[in-house]
This record gives sequence, structure tokens and C-alpha cells, in this order.
Amino acid sequence: MRRLALLDADAHRDLLAQGLRGIERETLRADAHGNLALTPHPRVLGSALTHPQITTDYSESLLEFITPAEHDIATALTELDAIHRFVYTALGDEILWSQSMPCRLPDEEAIPIAWYGTSHIGMIKHVYRRGLALRYGKNMQCIAGIHYNFSLAEHLWRVLQAAEQAPGSAMDFQSESYIALIRNFHRYSWLLMYLFGASPALSTQFLRGQPHRLETLSGDTLYLPYATSLRMSDLGYQSNAQAGLVPPYNTLHDYMLSLSRAVRQPYPPYEKIGTRRDGEWIQINSNVLQIENEFYATIRPKRVIQTGERPVEALCARGVQYIEVRCLDVDPFEPLGIGLETSRFLDAFLLYCALEDSPPTNDAEGRENAENFARTVKEGRRPGLALQRGGAAIELQAWGLELIEKIRPVAALLDAQRGEDVHARALQNQLNKLQSPQLTPSARVLAALASNGGSFANFAMRQSAVHAADFRARPLSEDERAFYTSLAQTSMTEQERMERTQVGSFDEFITDYHSRTPSQLCV
Repeated sequence: MRRLALLDADAHRDLLAQGLRGIERETLRADAHGNLALTPHPRVLGSALTHPQITTDYSESLLEFITPAEHDIATALTELDAIHRFVYTALGDEILWSQSMPCRLPDEEAIPIAWYGTSHIGMIKHVYRRGLALRYGKNMQCIAGIHYNFSLAEHLWRVLQAAEQAPGSAMDFQSESYIALIRNFHRYSWLLMYLFGASPALSTQFLRGQPHRLETLSGDTLYLPYATSLRMSDLGYQSNAQAGLVPPYNTLHDYMLSLSRAVRQPYPPYEKIGTRRDGEWIQINSNVLQIENEFYATIRPKRVIQTGERPVEALCARGVQYIEVRCLDVDPFEPLGIGLETSRFLDAFLLYCALEDSPPTNDAEGRENAENFARTVKEGRRPGLALQRGGAAIELQAWGLELIEKIRPVAALLDAQRGEDVHARALQNQLNKLQSPQLTPSARVLAALASNGGSFANFAMRQSAVHAADFRARPLSEDERAFYTSLAQTSMTEQERMERTQVGSFDEFITDYHSRTPSQLCV
């Protein structure tokens, strides 16, 4: 691996410590009986619209915690822990749900859509979520996950560009290098689902009687015996309208072009719904995508956006800044939903994807990657399960062990930079999972379900209560409490300012938003 050898030089090794990591954790609020909490977003937590670390995702009941970007993922996890402890000061008898798959949900119409106030920015976020409810149903939008944000130092990309004598601007080289990382991620992301998938079962009530091919574990629980992540299967984040939306892509331009077409392309079933009902907006538009973020991807190229800016606008103007991994389940055995060891392995895995050669892809490889991923989430622990690599069958275990050995030098490089062996130990524990499937989170969940009468709800409630007790037993220091209280107050002030100073009507705002479609940009 040429890039690895270059970065292993003393002059460049410290560049690895200058990249950034961050975590976004989603979690439902549940009541003391394991039902979805229908109370509003606690005001003491601040504004869900403007708070930098505590917001909501689809539902008013679906919290999202966002850590600052840090050079060491351990620092981000410490901050995520503090966010949890602060939130618990506002929850009363409610708890944070410990699973990706939801707690008991009320009738769909009773699931509250997130509210962000009356500013134009706040209203467009709310209307977008109304559209999601009409397009996909509210149940699917209550599934929670972990998003892992990863970047390498910009100077590191400059060093690689100079060494490889690659033409073009620094911004273009960096962007296309992240796209190459994403191509490799799609080739190997099935491994993450085997190692970290933690949703092999779900509540029977979640499906609301729709047909399925799951097996019955108990009176209230369905499962698949070898599944790793039903969340990432066709029972979770899936959309027929988005099938083939973004084909395998080899450049940032390809990616932006696909998304820009989707936010302009009318979709007849959504046209039948319309954009208004009884004088109110019910979706932003009737196209395949309302906005770019509606695309359900396992990984995305990202750039921090400015207020009101579209994601593709930011990518076009300033290039790719980092990547966001979106396929990770909430780990029910970890209070934060993700642990330090998992994070260390992700750093090594993603750095491997960045440094390893990444040849251009095509539709055939794209189909193969998608099939490998789909097989792994539904039957990844099946003994002898075969995946496809270049049209030839290979056992998941054998390929996984091969990948671990390829990642090992990358982990060693990260450890050499730190002066400790944390990445090597994380790698070894993943190797153990490949050799002993019972060590995987999905297998551990099924074992725990067995000791809880086979009930997903009982197991999830027990884990949630254990984690809640842990957070409540460690109150914030005075300085920490003052910090988060100040953030909350500042966010409320900012939302009030936005609502007080905005001009024009919401209809005019929507019209202006549509006028800045990606077709007018660099794509």
C-alpha cells in the first residue's frame, strides 16, 4: 500500500492525529412502561432548531445528540456521555431507548412530528418531515442509529497529492479521494454489519400487520436467527422510489448529478399526494426527493453547510470535507450506543478504505456490493455463508479474516502515532468475532432475549433502565451543568431572534428554495 508507506515516515505520521471524528447518536424518548413518550421536546434542553449538540430527528420524541468534531474519538465519546447526563436532568420518569428498533409506538397519526418553531428555516424542516410521513410512514422514521463522522487532515491530502503528482486543484484531489474511500466502503461495509449489527429482532407491533418473512421468537417478538441488522434490511430504511437513484459513482460530479436529478424529477405517487392540503404545506415538493438528505445512503460525502444552504451547494462550492457513516446500529450493551473499541476499529477501517487502491466501479459491482450487504444484514452469522467477490463465491468468514489482516498495518500505523496498542487490540477483538460468531452484538442480543422470555420489549426496557441508572448516578459538575444550560439558553435566544427578524412569507421562502435547485449549480 503506497500511501501507507508514505504516511509511516516520521515526517508525516503526526498528520494522522490531525483528522477529526464526531458522533451523532439518535435515541427515542420512552415512558416508564416502554411506550413512545408523546411529550414535547423538553424546553430546558434548548431549541431543537439551533442547539449545536441536542436536537431532534424525525419525531419530537426522537432525540439526536451531536458531538463536536475532535481529533481523538475518545474525547468525542466523553462529550457524548456528558450530553446524555445533561439530558437526563430534564427527562423526569422518561428514559432513552437503548435499541435501534423502536419501543412500543402509538397509532401512526399519534406519533408527533418534530417541531422547530415558526421561522422559515424551522417550518421547512417540519414540512420536510410531514412529507417523510406521507412517503414512508412514521414507523420507519422512528428507527434510530449511530452516525460516525470521519475526516483526515487537509494537509495529509496535500502530501499525498504531491507524492502522487496528481493534477488538479487541492480541493478536487481531496474530494475525489473521499469518493474513492466511499467506493471501498461499499465494497467492504458488509463487514461492519457482521461485526456491529445489533438488531436481529423487533417488536411484532412495529410491522402493524404488514407481510414479512420473519420468524416468531415470542408472542411479541419477531426475528431472523442469523440476522445482524434488520434495521438495515428491507424492513428498515428502504424506499422503492429511491431504488437505483444514485448508481455506483466514480466522481463527486456523478454523485451530485444523480442527487440533483432526483430533487427535480417528479414522482407520480407523490404528485398524487400534492404539496398542500387544506391550505397547509404537507411536503416540500412532489419529486423523488424533497431535499438531498432524503436519500437513504449508508455513507455520504459531506461539507458543513451554512444556514439555509443546500448540501449539494456546499459540496459544489467547497468540496468534500468529511464522510458520514450511517449504517451503524445502536449498540444496546453500550450506554452511549457505541463504545470506544468500536470507534477505534472504525478509524482503522476507514483509514484503510482511504489508503487502499480504489479502482473505478460499475453497475455490476454495485449490484454485487448491495447483495453482499443485504445477505449479511439478514443472515450474516449463518455458518458457511458465501458472498460474491468479482463474480466468484467466497465465505464471509474467510473474506473477513483476510480484510482484518489487510487492516492490521493501518492499525499499527495509528498505534505508532499514539504510542499505544489500542487499535491493534480493537482489531483483535473483531477477529475474535469472525472466528466466534456468538461474540457479535447480534448474537449477544438473541442470547439476552432468550433470558428475557424471548421478548424484545422486555430486554430493551431492561437495558434502557440500566443505562438510565448509570447516567443518573453520575450528575454533571457545576461547570458542566452551567455549560449545557448556557448552550440551551443561547439556542432559545437564537431561535427567537430568527422568528422575530425574518421577512417575507413562507410561500416566498419555499419558492426561493426551489429556485436554487442543484440544476443551477456546478453539476
